[in-house]
Amino acid sequence: MTRQAADAEAARADVRTLIEAKGHVVDNARAVIARLDTAFAAGDLQRTPALMQFLADLEPALEQDAGQKLGGKSAEAARFILKAIDRELDRA
Repeated sequence: MTRQAADAEAARADVRTLIEAKGHVVDNARAVIARLDTAFAAGDLQRTPALMQFLADLEPALEQDAGQKLGGKSAEAARFILKAIDRELDRA
């Protein structure tokens, strides 16, 4: 396995670990976005059209006003989108 392939697999494993992590799904989603951004910048993963759409769909679910708690529909949307991201990771 080449270093590039190993780095890609490590990035995918990190993202999947974050998706499944205990804690609030909205916090996990923010961590997933940060890890994906790092992987894209390093060239470890490639931006696929579907993955970029999922990330764009995730942003509104994570928006909040100062002092507002996220939950309910935001958490449900984030959970659904994170599952889609997980399915798309192998193409990235």
